[in-house]
Amino acid sequence: MTDSAGPPLPYEQLVFSGGGIRCFWHGGWIETVTAGRALKPARVIGVSGGALSGAAWLAGRERTLLDVMSEAFSRETSNVTWHDLEGENGLTPHQRVYRSVVEEVLDQAAQARIAEGPAFQVFLGRPPEGALSDLAALLGGSAYELEKRLFARGTSDWSVKFGLTGERIDARAAAKEGRLVDLVAAAATIPPVFSIPDWEGAPVIDGGMVDQTPFPDPDEGRTLVLSTRSYSDLPHASERDFVEPSEPVLDQKIDFTDPAKLEEAWRLGQEDGATWLAAHRGG
Repeated sequence: MTDSAGPPLPYEQLVFSGGGIRCFWHGGWIETVTAGRALKPARVIGVSGGALSGAAWLAGRERTLLDVMSEAFSRETSNVTWHDLEGENGLTPHQRVYRSVVEEVLDQAAQARIAEGPAFQVFLGRPPEGALSDLAALLGGSAYELEKRLFARGTSDWSVKFGLTGERIDARAAAKEGRLVDLVAAAATIPPVFSIPDWEGAPVIDGGMVDQTPFPDPDEGRTLVLSTRSYSDLPHASERDFVEPSEPVLDQKIDFTDPAKLEEAWRLGQEDGATWLAAHRGG
């Protein structure tokens, strides 16, 4: 999180939505906007890849995240490998690569800074516990994807019917305990590609399968929501400002082989941030 010489933006809450590598749009947008206006929310929440966006911003590591992820992608030649099919970290390189990037970016110094910063929550998805937990996670995730494609909904009603729920986790406390890497990595778990981890003794999955724009708890004050795509049913209210890309960000949100896509998302975020900043200089 960086300071700016400009007057602070009037937001008490900041929401980072999910979206896979589309979340690098977040980085370009917020880097540009905070170069011209200070942004100092009391509460921050992130879901899915937005959990990493939020953590990187709070730690002042946005550019580090871009560099480290780009370097990791440059080493991958395929989104499916025999090595990963036989491993314990999911069926593809994604979980392994993502975890390694999170570990490098959110090191001990980064976690210490987050621990001393504003309230920070990560929104996790919770499949029902029991013998059918993995199946419920898979079916709920499939229902979410279908509902999103058909209706462009940010909050999934269909996944909830399969027993998926959402939970807000105190990420600042996790940082103080040195567990933020585990939390942020768990927040991006997509079944069946990723192996489903536990958090506090119960399975967790990508919270975006439940809600792509969750609000902090408590939900108080003017809120800025950074979405990575357009949704048809965002929960608009007088105290909520939604920002979304001016054009679709990337066609494949989980392609881990092309660093240029990260730069593409970042540049669009910069362009959109400059446009937004110009329109909001006085308010």
